[in-house]
Amino acid sequence: MGKVVLVTGVARQLGGRFVRRIQREPDVDRVIGVDAVRPEHRLGGAVFVQADIRQPTIARVLAEHSVDTVVHMDVTGTPLGTRGSRGTIKETNVIGTMQLLGACQKAPSVSRLVVKSTTSVYGSAPRDPAVFTESTPPKSLPSGGFAKDAVEVEGYVRGFARRRPDVAVCVLRFANILGPRADTPLADYFSLPVLPTVLGYDPRLQFVHEDDVMEVLRLASFDPRRGTLNSGTFNIAGDGVLLLSQTARRLGRPTVPVLLPAVTWVGQALRSVGMTDFSPEQIRLLTHGRVVQTTQMRETLGFHPRYTTAETFADFARSRGPGLLPPETLARTVDRLADLVSATPSEERT
Repeated sequence: MGKVVLVTGVARQLGGRFVRRIQREPDVDRVIGVDAVRPEHRLGGAVFVQADIRQPTIARVLAEHSVDTVVHMDVTGTPLGTRGSRGTIKETNVIGTMQLLGACQKAPSVSRLVVKSTTSVYGSAPRDPAVFTESTPPKSLPSGGFAKDAVEVEGYVRGFARRRPDVAVCVLRFANILGPRADTPLADYFSLPVLPTVLGYDPRLQFVHEDDVMEVLRLASFDPRRGTLNSGTFNIAGDGVLLLSQTARRLGRPTVPVLLPAVTWVGQALRSVGMTDFSPEQIRLLTHGRVVQTTQMRETLGFHPRYTTAETFADFARSRGPGLLPPETLARTVDRLADLVSATPSEERT
């Protein structure tokens, strides 16, 4: 008998894509896709079960199908289409994870758990270290939103790992996910015709390509008997970093620097017209940035991303089409303005 894999959050494009990908593995016998709503995309030969992981019925699903591997992808920061409020998202993230872990704890067949998390658990603060490792505590814990949900989710996962030491647990902390099909808040932000930025800040950013997300989830879904010690918590990101100013140039989109106190108002205005989720955690990221170390991803998990951060962003930018200005023209203009600004103080002194 092959593996029986249960995947949560399959109504989202990322979850649906992983379901289709994992079915191609020769060691996989069956795939069970679970979500509270029926997906609009195809799931291949997977069995779809319409179930809300916030409800105890998820335990019955695990038992009925003798699931041995659970891939929990229903931890997210955005509603599915027009459905769901922030309260509903938080309940699914936190209460849903609690119910799922409780069901896994009672299911003797479960031997592996993979959890999709985020590097947002480190927060974004002015006194952050240059690079976060998996063991680096955040200078300031996230105070709300998806980042706080992820911190709580990881706490419950650690508790589950203590209660079920026989289950291999792998937590994947993804950097910002981008790609041609990305539907993340940051992808929405970069799709704006003009990018609002925080005056005086040019944060460092990391990205991971959606194709690499599929591959590392696949790798993490198999146990150490295949020769990979893929249990633990891992930062997942492409090599290198990009400054926010560099991303704007590569998109060919002008920026509008906004004073920090006014950024919240701008975010509210953008949300009111449905353009993007400009949440407080998004604002902190676009102010202070975040960079993580990926040594454990390579040396312990054995995963080497196909795309660097720059290549990931380039692929995303191609999918969004040309911006308002050709990137070369925008780059030259910005460089000239920077030269003028830097030259002004010395001219005044003379």
